[in-house]
Amino acid sequence: MEKVNIGVLSHAHGHINTYCQEMMHFEDVDLIATWDDNEERGRTNAQKFGLDFCTTPEEVVNNDHIDTVLIGVETNRHADFVELAAEAGKNILLQKPMATTLADCDRITKIINETGVKFSLAFQMRQDPVNRKIKELVEQNVLGKIAVVRRRHCIPVLLNPTFVNGPSKWHIDPVANIGMFFDDATHAADWFYWIFGKPVSVMAEIDNIVTDIAPDDNGVALYRFENGLIGTLFNGSTTLFGVNTTEIYGDNGTLIQDFGDSPSTSAPRQEGAIPLKYIQKGDESWTDFAMDIPNAQGERIAAIPRPFVNYIRSLTEERVSPEEGRVSVEMVLAAYESAKTGKRVKI
Repeated sequence: MEKVNIGVLSHAHGHINTYCQEMMHFEDVDLIATWDDNEERGRTNAQKFGLDFCTTPEEVVNNDHIDTVLIGVETNRHADFVELAAEAGKNILLQKPMATTLADCDRITKIINETGVKFSLAFQMRQDPVNRKIKELVEQNVLGKIAVVRRRHCIPVLLNPTFVNGPSKWHIDPVANIGMFFDDATHAADWFYWIFGKPVSVMAEIDNIVTDIAPDDNGVALYRFENGLIGTLFNGSTTLFGVNTTEIYGDNGTLIQDFGDSPSTSAPRQEGAIPLKYIQKGDESWTDFAMDIPNAQGERIAAIPRPFVNYIRSLTEERVSPEEGRVSVEMVLAAYESAKTGKRVKI
């Protein structure tokens, strides 16, 4: 069996640890080495996942036994580390968002295309079986011409003292990560793009409403698409509980997704709860999909490594390309511009 030999460039983003935890049990993966500029964090995770600890990132990318790296540095440093890894010929899994600027997104795209290394962004929403079923139903035109889509993708992290005061506090630094809407709404922006294509404009409100810890804590973006569709993206970092995650309204039916984000995993559930249903014009009852509902958001995040390893091994071509990753950054940056100016912004 061909093995993928993994190196890690920073555990700053906690999702990297979830990936390592999963890959420890993969027969076709060897975890080789890691680097972190927070030495205590790096050595702790090296010991936890059986990695050698390196004192410089160059030690990782110049290790001939490593062919693939996971990049989990702060978002504003992504382009530098992608460049470092790609020039060394390493394949890359990059934590989202792709970068904090479109210029850095373009830098990443250029170096990936020039070097030809394999690359993907970590968007777990594309791996969620319920989201994949939604995409299938939309593509099959089950709902007819779609007028409005509402998607909630929320987290309660700004109400968590460990998050805002611990090693993850770089997420609330406007230089490292712009804002919490930027950090997490990128997931839902990619979901819209993946299913409905790229929007043409946005109007948004993004602000601190509950807290003053981060640059922002809640936001709503209203995207318009070329075919007229209106997409509402709600992202909040102070949302404790929620059930209804997605609503899609077409002229032939309605689709409802429940239990699709972090607050959904902590919300009480009725016995027999289902995550997805739709009803078409003329139906007397809903069509239900009794699919598994994760007990924690970490279960969704843990879905990233397997398809990525399969892509590296050329067992599949499924990935999120740098060109695709740029779109979600552009969508969210445009939402910030709209919120700042109070005007509709073209994308």
